[in-house]
Amino acid sequence: MTDWPHLSHAYGSAEDIPALLARIASEPEPELWNDLWSALCHQGSVYPASFAALPWLADMADNEDRDQAVNALNLAGAIMAGAEQPHGAGDVCTRHAAEIATLLASVNRRLRTTTDRTEYIDLLESMLGFEGVGGWSEDLAWGLGNEEFQISCPCCETDLFIVLGERGFFCTSEDYALSDDNIETRPLRPTSPEGLEGLGRRLHDIALTDGQHDVAHLLTFVFGSATCPDCETDFSVADQVTSPL
Repeated sequence: MTDWPHLSHAYGSAEDIPALLARIASEPEPELWNDLWSALCHQGSVYPASFAALPWLADMADNEDRDQAVNALNLAGAIMAGAEQPHGAGDVCTRHAAEIATLLASVNRRLRTTTDRTEYIDLLESMLGFEGVGGWSEDLAWGLGNEEFQISCPCCETDLFIVLGERGFFCTSEDYALSDDNIETRPLRPTSPEGLEGLGRRLHDIALTDGQHDVAHLLTFVFGSATCPDCETDFSVADQVTSPL
């Protein structure tokens, strides 16, 4: 049995977590999930109590209520994205191997059946968290969902926006959201589906198989290249997304 009072989360002792888990199980309210996220994965930081909650999250991931299951998978994926942080919970990948395997199987089932684009992107990121894919398990959903990645140029270190969506597909160092159309940009160069390799090829193929053609299209730009408008350096978008700012 988990000794919750001796574990910690973002606000101190985790003695309050069992009651919160019980409430979520009986009252599937978004506010309660927000409270759980805030305690166990506060701004991406994880704690001993975060990993102690994985068995409960794995059980919840098979809930017949899809919202409950998706919430559980997304929180568990975010927690596993922080597995390499100095959290004091030991070798969580080994200790929780069974729960991680269960969560990975669950997220793959949910990916096959979701039709909502945002939900699909979040679940794809959670999948990467369970697989231990560094960098992408923290940044993929935010960038695709918000239609931009914030990176820095590998040469001049200028802060850049990689924009992909309704505003177009370009790289700029200017705050394009608050500007008119008179900003300096450089078009993104997508990689052809046939030219994708490694993780990019795998994610693209998964999205196509699941009928998420828009997501697959965006991934050709994420795993494509760009040019810094300040110093004209060409670079891989994916390499800069996974590099610390």
